[in-house]
Amino acid sequence: MSRVFLLSTNTTVDPYPVYPLGMGIVAGALQSAGHEVCQFDLLVAGESEAALFEAVDRFKPEFICLSMRNIDAVDSFNPDLWYLGGVKHLISELRQRTGATLVVGGSAFSVMPEKILDYVQADYGISGEGERSVPDLIGRLERGESIPSLIHGSAPPLAPEEMGSPLLEQEFVDFYTKASGMVNLQTKRGCPYGCVYCTYPALEGDAFRFRDPKAVVADLQRLKKDHQVDRIFFTDSIFNDPTGHYLEVAEEMIRAELGMSWCAFFRPAGTDRSDLALLKRAGLYAMELGTDAASDATLEGLDKGFTFAEALEVHDAAVAEEIPAAHFIMFGGPEETPETLEEGLKNIRQIDKGVVFGFSGIRILPGTPLHQRAIDDGILPADDSLLEPTYYFSPGIDRDWMNQRIEESFHGARDRIFPPCKGQEKMKVMHNFGFKGILWDQLIRFPRKRGRA
Repeated sequence: MSRVFLLSTNTTVDPYPVYPLGMGIVAGALQSAGHEVCQFDLLVAGESEAALFEAVDRFKPEFICLSMRNIDAVDSFNPDLWYLGGVKHLISELRQRTGATLVVGGSAFSVMPEKILDYVQADYGISGEGERSVPDLIGRLERGESIPSLIHGSAPPLAPEEMGSPLLEQEFVDFYTKASGMVNLQTKRGCPYGCVYCTYPALEGDAFRFRDPKAVVADLQRLKKDHQVDRIFFTDSIFNDPTGHYLEVAEEMIRAELGMSWCAFFRPAGTDRSDLALLKRAGLYAMELGTDAASDATLEGLDKGFTFAEALEVHDAAVAEEIPAAHFIMFGGPEETPETLEEGLKNIRQIDKGVVFGFSGIRILPGTPLHQRAIDDGILPADDSLLEPTYYFSPGIDRDWMNQRIEESFHGARDRIFPPCKGQEKMKVMHNFGFKGILWDQLIRFPRKRGRA
């Protein structure tokens, strides 16, 4: 058995600090396999390399596994927020200080594993799910086997009962509950939808793999009992799957009388007011909607599979249940024109008692339909590595004019955020006033009902 040092390299806090769930899950799998594990979070350590190197020297690992959550900030206004250079630097420094085998993985790595491994120069890379493949890699290396430097995840994909529970560090829990007010968990993996920009189907599979609701609730109970966590963010690709598994999870949460609050990503279609009432009883306090576009033409251009009217129906149901909802909308995507922009800005004005986060352009990632569309539209050459952020902007609209019109439309509205850095400014102020959590939900006020305390 080996000494394995796990390092979360993420340092971004946009939109808020996020617990390194993937690292915790791999740590749990390694511990179950008999390895001695040490977890280190660069963000928790104040981005201190000195603290990192001291921890490595103290632990004396035989393997160092680096987890990558982000390639860049996914914000066309801040293209310089690029994280691969930092990971490359850490690997270079670690190689000089230790003889440990260096392994890299994580969701960001899995987006373009060959290119990132070649760039950061780790010894091995693992794309996809890690709770089986990381212990397997270490076991094979312990036995002296010769294996390729890049391993492509779990094949076949993990069955729901094989999906591990995270090994949480109380120091990390304390940091994230103070900084963002919550810890993360999954109820399922995969996504069957074909949004043109998205890598989820490639990363987790193009079908949902549902965890047993009882297993999800058991994890929640452990989080509350062992770590005093009372607020959760479910990091599923989307929470409200069309089969209704999410409602079974909610019913199990109600039966367990958890008393926990939670938020999740939602597809703005297929969920009605009665569903939301059930979710609210289970602890839902806010919902983040992947609306993504604001006109039917641009929704179709993204292959979203729903109309803006359907998104508005879900929003109105959330308002009726007094559940704060935020819409994330990317302007300038396929089929965007001056006409669709004006239509979209008009549609957005129908979103009452809801927050809208606006983004300019869409980050192009390899292997997605948007990547091929960008090549076909002459936006980038076919041999572009995409390691550094490149954004799709529709040839049918002027980028600067579009940004100006969005700013004009959103101006003066506290619940309309554009560009993204404006949201960070607001969130920082609210955090300084003692607010925790996703924070944007504090921008929404529902009328006080008669008789309410």
